[in-house]
Amino acid sequence: MAQGLRIIDMECNVPYGAEHEKSAAAAAAPPAGASKPAAEGTQPAGYGMANYGRIFRSRSEGNDPRPRTDLDAYMKHIAGLGIVRSVPFGVSNQETGELMRRYPGRFLGLARISVNTHKGMAGVRELERLVRDEGFGALGISALVDCLPASDRRYYPLYTKAAELGIPVRIYSSMNYANDRPYDLGHPRHLDQVAMDFPELTIIGGLGGWPWVNEMVALVRRHPRLHMDTSAHRARYLGQPGSGWEM
Repeated sequence: MAQGLRIIDMECNVPYGAEHEKSAAAAAAPPAGASKPAAEGTQPAGYGMANYGRIFRSRSEGNDPRPRTDLDAYMKHIAGLGIVRSVPFGVSNQETGELMRRYPGRFLGLARISVNTHKGMAGVRELERLVRDEGFGALGISALVDCLPASDRRYYPLYTKAAELGIPVRIYSSMNYANDRPYDLGHPRHLDQVAMDFPELTIIGGLGGWPWVNEMVALVRRHPRLHMDTSAHRARYLGQPGSGWEM
């Protein structure tokens, strides 16, 4: 590792310990006396988000990619790799807040707000609370989760509040493999409209726009406050012929 290398991990798979898994299992269990849920629909196995398990073996059922290790030991390990700050991946806003309190300065709080669960002003108020009271430093938007492109007007109150708070917004900007929704929900073209409508808002195109990398790079050149990250892609493939990352 080069001396002085400083890395920000935009999708850090935080390890889950036995205590967390026990509480998660208890939260997922139905209340005592509740009837069993009805059988799921007739969709074939691996449909929708479950298709990720077919594409990526690390996400197959029962194979959680998060390392099974002590959290303190894990934090020491990634610090040795030059990772100075991380954005927790696969955890709730509440869990992110707990990590930020336990390891001050080591985690970046990405407030993940879904317009499907936090409708209208409820999402705006939750974003402001997370930033002002919990110390979160950015807004996270996922077209994949919401099944809505980034330019959908339902996001605009959140963009407005992010601009007012002076925080960046990270937006899912890549192809998805969930075969129950359009593959191009995260196409970078949707960032163009947002950047035009909010020129003062700092935008990060998450996942680098793959496989539309040329268009993502062109948009980064076009908009001075638009950036991109390459999380979820191995660095050794960047710029390699046939990778889609040639540019």
